[in-house]
Amino acid sequence: MGQLLLITLIGSFIMTLLIIPISRKVKSGKLSTKNLIATCIVIFVSSFTLVFTAVYVSKMDLNWTAFLYVLPVAALVGAILSVGLEQKIKSAIILVGILGVAYLISAPLLNAEQKFKSSQMEEKIEIKAFDETKTPASVPPQFVKNKMKKAFGQVPNTSYYELGRLQIQKVNGEYVYIAPVEFSDIFKWFNGKSTPGYFTMSATDSSDNPKFIKSEMSYIPSSYLNKNLERHMRLQFPTLIFYGQPQLEIDEDGKPFYIRSYGEFISARNGFDVKGIVIVDAKTGQTDKLALKDVPDYIDGAISPETVSLQNSYYGNYVHGYWNSVVGKKDVKLPSDEGTEANVSPIFMEDGEMYYFTDFTSPKEGVDSMLGYSLTNARTGAATYYTGNLDESYMDSQGALQIIEKEFIEKKWEGKMPILYNFYGEASWLTGVLDANGFLQNYFIVSASNPEISAFASTPNEALKLYKTALNSGGSTVDGTSQAEEATVTGEVVRVYKERVGDFTLVSFLMNSGENFIVSSAVVPLAIYLQEGDRVIMTYAKTGEQFQPVKKVIIEGL
Repeated sequence: MGQLLLITLIGSFIMTLLIIPISRKVKSGKLSTKNLIATCIVIFVSSFTLVFTAVYVSKMDLNWTAFLYVLPVAALVGAILSVGLEQKIKSAIILVGILGVAYLISAPLLNAEQKFKSSQMEEKIEIKAFDETKTPASVPPQFVKNKMKKAFGQVPNTSYYELGRLQIQKVNGEYVYIAPVEFSDIFKWFNGKSTPGYFTMSATDSSDNPKFIKSEMSYIPSSYLNKNLERHMRLQFPTLIFYGQPQLEIDEDGKPFYIRSYGEFISARNGFDVKGIVIVDAKTGQTDKLALKDVPDYIDGAISPETVSLQNSYYGNYVHGYWNSVVGKKDVKLPSDEGTEANVSPIFMEDGEMYYFTDFTSPKEGVDSMLGYSLTNARTGAATYYTGNLDESYMDSQGALQIIEKEFIEKKWEGKMPILYNFYGEASWLTGVLDANGFLQNYFIVSASNPEISAFASTPNEALKLYKTALNSGGSTVDGTSQAEEATVTGEVVRVYKERVGDFTLVSFLMNSGENFIVSSAVVPLAIYLQEGDRVIMTYAKTGEQFQPVKKVIIEGL
């Protein structure tokens, strides 16, 4: 607050000097000293009130560039009222102010190259193959939010509150969604003053139920006056440039904090380059400013999704400058808008770090081909752009959603949160499928380069098992190798294990040679009759895995 008052005082003093006509008093004597002082006080108080009110209400920044818009106006009034040298000086200030405003307005046309440089990404071909023993954080947030709303009865004085913005986070090694309880309107805030806590739910297990965690919060987005979170941040740091909405983060003990990304303009008042976060204790209002390198370990999303979305836009659009993004569009690639937060999707990789995923497509209408995809580290901002296998054409996220829509056209189910993974060496879309009521029905996996290869099941791991067999039956290989030898073997079945996965049955069996095999009834329908003692002739992909995928099997005597 002290810094805000100081800047407002200085700005009001300068505006008063620009407006008051000192020379006219000297030349005509029409203004007495008493009247001059009174006029100065009126103008100073008025400008101080206007600036402070504007900042308090709008929560805008007081970066020095903000004053360029009012500089020529104040100087114009002063020039009209003054004469002589003073008038010439203020006229010159008007010209400087007009040039300043022109610079602000033209900045988007001039700084495209700087924006592109600020968004530079390391380029690679493909992400590392996903460990099939792990479970991806793939529960769609729309489904989670739906379940949390239905569990809202756990909140005391339910009518006072509503569910806030959903956020994914890693807490004590577990991937969870968290969502704050917010005030429903100003009258509820006036009566309540603080909210009772937040909800949490697993991001990997769709059968998990939301849990309400009691933890009093006063400084939140839905509070008012000085308890409003964004206003509280602005009053503490009036000159900081914020970008993106505040996000809730909880530490390993479950204590809630709000964070917001801050940074610098690329040039003038245009563009944004992130530098750190402001963190607020949701209960006490204790506020700190931290550079990215100093962000605590429990904070996963230091970079706001809005910031990443903006950086993706710079990287995709401004490869050859501003005008190329409008007219020629050479090498332009458009980031997808299918993300769950500000057109990007937060996901956790095997290193335990959170990344924002975005796929890029062609600016040409009606094209479902993906040009590449990016992963941006949510703590550091370091980004990698993956071109994919340049010998193959990858389907983009919109194409994957269209396949799901056609697959379940009668049920009117739709895909949510498409994420590209490397499953068994194949670029593959994993998407949650929701019904018309917002409930999760299954997980759908489809090859990005070979859309006819797909599988779905009630859990991601079950879908992966079916997808693995579908890849082999479709002529693809697993484990990232294109050198898997196809082999034929004859022998006796020693042990059989059958598991129902989705609409199919997975049959795992041990041969008398000591080797293990796996086949899906989707590939070999008669495999459901396989039993101990059967002699079989089969063709399989010799991948070296513990359970090698079977492509064809003949049961003797059946």
